Amino acid sequence: MTDAVRVGKVLTGLMQAGHTTALEQLPGVVAGHADTVGLHDVALFAVDLQERVMRQLTGRGPDAGEGGEELAVDGTLPGHAYQNVTIVTESAPAAAGGRRRWWAPVTDGVERLGMLRADTAAEDEETRDAVRDLASLVALLLLSKRSFSDSYARLVRSRPMNVAAEMQWNLTPPPAFAGHGATVSAALEPAYEVGGDAYDYALTGTNLYLGVFDAMGHDTTAGITANVAVSACRNARRQGASLADASRMVEKTLNEQFGTSRYITGILADIDLVTGRLTWVNRGHHLPVVIRSGNGPRQLACPPAGPMGASLGLPVTVCEEQLEPGDRLLLYTDGMTEARGADGKQFGMSRFVDFVLHHHGDGRLPLHETLRRLMHAVLDHHDGKLDDDATVLLAEWAGGRQEDLVP
Repeated sequence: MTDAVRVGKVLTGLMQAGHTTALEQLPGVVAGHADTVGLHDVALFAVDLQERVMRQLTGRGPDAGEGGEELAVDGTLPGHAYQNVTIVTESAPAAAGGRRRWWAPVTDGVERLGMLRADTAAEDEETRDAVRDLASLVALLLLSKRSFSDSYARLVRSRPMNVAAEMQWNLTPPPAFAGHGATVSAALEPAYEVGGDAYDYALTGTNLYLGVFDAMGHDTTAGITANVAVSACRNARRQGASLADASRMVEKTLNEQFGTSRYITGILADIDLVTGRLTWVNRGHHLPVVIRSGNGPRQLACPPAGPMGASLGLPVTVCEEQLEPGDRLLLYTDGMTEARGADGKQFGMSRFVDFVLHHHGDGRLPLHETLRRLMHAVLDHHDGKLDDDATVLLAEWAGGRQEDLVP
């Protein structure tokens, strides 16, 4: 491996070249720069929306993945590295002449975008650092291209998407975030036919806003309702409105657009990341759950003000709760717990919470990997086809393990 100075210069050159590089050109540009510092046969893999497979970005074909490999997230070495956000090595194919093959997670912050593969002659700490740094830069380059690339959207989809889902995926923030001592992870299903569910989160200084929404119906109009509701909430929040006033703004906006024919339930919450103080309002939604180590889960209570848009005239109550370091706040929609299996039994609240406790309670898995497995468990329980949207938003305050969420 070449020295760190040369690697740094190559990465800087790649960053500069990336400004005017289209997504389809990215694999060749990255591989060309990496090869000059001993990182050979570099390949990029993007994970699909449901995080089941990773598809190679080749730059060819309508999805920019023509002729590329497909790797399973479950049951493969690169999939294991993806799940645990760690860098792993194996022997490269015989044709590579005794090189080592590296697999490194490609992450934007803690959002997992896919994997990077590289073959090298050496297997030392300097080489590991070079692979990790290249994967980090590739994440930024992918992020800068995906928002306006239909090829990327095709690459990460396994089947056609309905219009409502198209709106929802453009509405939601990334499915994972970490900062200021908090970690947030979210999941939304059915990925290709979602109707009126949505989640939202945002950081302002040291305050973390969280919200889940469940619109009436399961069609394009439900998706429009959710989009209007989340946009109205963001607009109010960005003008300094309180949680209660933001929920009133959502109701006012929905009434202006739909009268009282469309409504949406939701939880709007805010965590002070310095003190751990949680404030929240309940707009006719399922109650949040706090999971505390040693004490088990506890459902919070707050008088409901009724769904936003229904104009029931009920008072909006702001409730408060003091979180302790390590507490996890669980917000969800009814599709998570009410999904029924072939035997007619619901997935249920107990199984829902127990799953989170079992997979994340001991820190064995990152928060976002826990939710990936949870969503697959819910889908498997329902034979892969949900009758209703299922959304979950999980936030951990002062978890203290954020350094483990990046490779």
